[in-house]
Amino acid sequence: MDDRDEHIIEAAGKCRVVVKGGRVVEVGTPQIEDCPLARRFAFPVKEMTMEEIRKNIEERIRSFGMCTPEREVLAGPDFVLFGASELLSSAVRRGDLDAAVIVSDGAGTLVATNPSLIQGIGGRMSGLVFTSPIPEVIARIEENGGTVLDPATAVIDQAAGVGLAAKLGHRRIAVTIAVAAEAAAIRAQFPDAVIVAVHTTGISQEDAALMAGAADLVTACASQHVREVAAKTALLQAGTSIPVFAMTPAGKAIILGKVGETDQPVIVHGARLPVPGSQSPSPLC
Repeated sequence: MDDRDEHIIEAAGKCRVVVKGGRVVEVGTPQIEDCPLARRFAFPVKEMTMEEIRKNIEERIRSFGMCTPEREVLAGPDFVLFGASELLSSAVRRGDLDAAVIVSDGAGTLVATNPSLIQGIGGRMSGLVFTSPIPEVIARIEENGGTVLDPATAVIDQAAGVGLAAKLGHRRIAVTIAVAAEAAAIRAQFPDAVIVAVHTTGISQEDAALMAGAADLVTACASQHVREVAAKTALLQAGTSIPVFAMTPAGKAIILGKVGETDQPVIVHGARLPVPGSQSPSPLC
């Protein structure tokens, strides 16, 4: 096993998982007990246990090569209606965005202009904390219109990724962010960027407020604080079990553009936010 090949993921329930050499070598303790989204995965996590999460990650490795040189990077159909990758790939497809700055195992931060690449990477990836470069994956991303920030190190640096997108000539740029301070820094440096806050389970009330003030779209995941703080000023909520809050007109336009594109039945009505769903992650944290 190559010790330099390491990938750290915060998977279902914000459970820390380490993959080395295409094998799961460490699984932490999940922070939640149940998640309706995890039960709908291609390989469902029906019980939020270390063993079930291990099996889910192992199936991802087998089925599409996550964290290995066989990693598939393209996908077509939506996995969920209002997921971050679904919203961004839809906006790029419509021409409302030029590019999305996202993160991939084996490549780190990258700029994507291909909707299928955005969906193929983001729709299959949980919270990626650390990754190391996999040349085959980087080549596959580049063959499909992506530009990797640093192929030598696969660094995760979303602010630098937005800078790279701007240098490539893109003007309408979206970026996914999992760290509140980074969202605020990007807003200060790139005021026109569309910031999408993801992977918010377990964040503090202070960070939830920072995300709500800096981001255009905030996914609530299993965060009680996001549901409480973001909903106070949100313009729109998409979904109920795992809500996505539009904090700005730009975020609202992305969600409404997705609604206009989908063939799925959708209900739209005025309400005091947040609107709870019949099922939510448990416990919220």
